[in-house]
Amino acid sequence: GFLCLFLGVCGGEFSILRSPQSVAFRDGSWPIPGERIPDVAALTMGFSVEEDLPWPGLGVGDLFHRPQATVLVTVKGVDKLPVKGFSYPIENAVPFSLDSVANAIHTLFSEETPVVLQLAPSEERVYMVGKANAVFEDLSVTLRQLRNRLFQDSSILSSLPLSSLSRNNEVDLLFLSELQVLHDIASLLSRHKHLAKDHSPDLYSLELSGLEEVGKRYGEDSQQFKDASQILVDSLQKFADEMFNLYGGNAVVEVVAVKEFNSPFSRKTRSILQASQSNKENPYNLAYPYNYDYSVIFNIVLWMMISLALAVIVISYNLWNMDPGYDSIIYRMTNQKIRMD
Repeated sequence: GFLCLFLGVCGGEFSILRSPQSVAFRDGSWPIPGERIPDVAALTMGFSVEEDLPWPGLGVGDLFHRPQATVLVTVKGVDKLPVKGFSYPIENAVPFSLDSVANAIHTLFSEETPVVLQLAPSEERVYMVGKANAVFEDLSVTLRQLRNRLFQDSSILSSLPLSSLSRNNEVDLLFLSELQVLHDIASLLSRHKHLAKDHSPDLYSLELSGLEEVGKRYGEDSQQFKDASQILVDSLQKFADEMFNLYGGNAVVEVVAVKEFNSPFSRKTRSILQASQSNKENPYNLAYPYNYDYSVIFNIVLWMMISLALAVIVISYNLWNMDPGYDSIIYRMTNQKIRMD
């Protein structure tokens, strides 16, 4: 950890708050590349990844018992949070998304009811796909909905020790509304426990920027920032325990704490003008990137073609050299005697 800080390449921390016995995380300070965090999520859920992950922090685990849910909370604005569980430094903190894991779940479990919920409340970015979404339709996702939700009777404001935070300040309310989302996800799931008990794996990916905004507004040495950090740690620990228990102890709950990402995150979107843009994007006519499935597909096609060619040759040879005298019932039934009768 000290070496990373000295070199200045590690920009955050990846923590495992709760995980089942079947997933083997090892205690140690091995740095995890930021862009490989989605691969860790995929491997713990039993999905394959395109490139091997030579990271000692994740062992093989029990291949026959995979977790029923992965919950990943990204907290921006702080390098590390004093949470319980295994923690690993992040090397090269680049923005990432769990879209690949979400796609794998939908491809394999499209007929069932997997929960796939990706949410960034402060950016009003929400991604929900699948049959289980009706349950989460009531979740507050826009800033207006979040603010209204905080001032309802059943909100966390009534139970949370606000300390130096104020319910009259927009920045404080944004931070608190993100904690409200954590609370609401767990309470909605507790009312629809069948989603946690079905056979399809679930994925929750949440991005919280409220603490970062508190730091910008009051400064990172302020009492407000210290109180907010403590409230966040307590809320995350409570959320982790609730989700872990709702899934009967068969869920992985992870937290990524990052001061700031090294580069802005841009989601890949298809453009109407994509055809006209393609020449601008590739002016040098370079080959497309190597696909890791290429060798597999090449072998399947090659050996199928060879086997089909051999089959045609063998069948043609046997047909050419076939003796018609005793092969078919037509030749036996058309002799002179039968025709006379």
